[in-house]
Amino acid sequence: MNTLCLKTLCAAGLAGGLIFASVAASAADPLPAPMQAKVETYKKKLVEWAANPVVVAAVKEANAKGGPAGMTNGKWNDLDENDPAVMASQTSKAGVFIKKLEQDPGITKLIIRDEKANVVAAASKPLIYNIAARPVFANVIKGQLWAAPEIKPDPTTGIKAVQASAPVMDGGKVIGVIHVGITE
Repeated sequence: MNTLCLKTLCAAGLAGGLIFASVAASAADPLPAPMQAKVETYKKKLVEWAANPVVVAAVKEANAKGGPAGMTNGKWNDLDENDPAVMASQTSKAGVFIKKLEQDPGITKLIIRDEKANVVAAASKPLIYNIAARPVFANVIKGQLWAAPEIKPDPTTGIKAVQASAPVMDGGKVIGVIHVGITE
């Protein structure tokens, strides 16, 4: 919405005795075609990675255990990189698997999360322990692939990327999520 149009709408609203507030919201520009193609390629990879027996087993185990008692995003943030809770996500079979996959130069991070959105496995300490309210989890725990419609700095790495995720399935049931940052 251009400035002249916005001013005209405001003036019309005020002249009519209305209290008028407007926020010009524009849809994000679509991803450039090469980036969209890359996102589609990685969505397919995510589905493959999510089906790996190491990933499925790690998520099932995490769901059964329920995660570290009392862990919150604030407590996670305060943990040192060498804390046993952080190291467990990196040194498990799933953590080693993720570290190998994360060597792919097309991605900035790859994280496995349980059914409650808690970290299960990662190559390095993610900034946020639980992402239940974020689209990268909330849209996917329902069983659908998801990718953000824009390129923006990743909260963990600071590198511009498109976030994408896929459900981790067991017997047709969603048990967790695997998500990635896809670089330009």
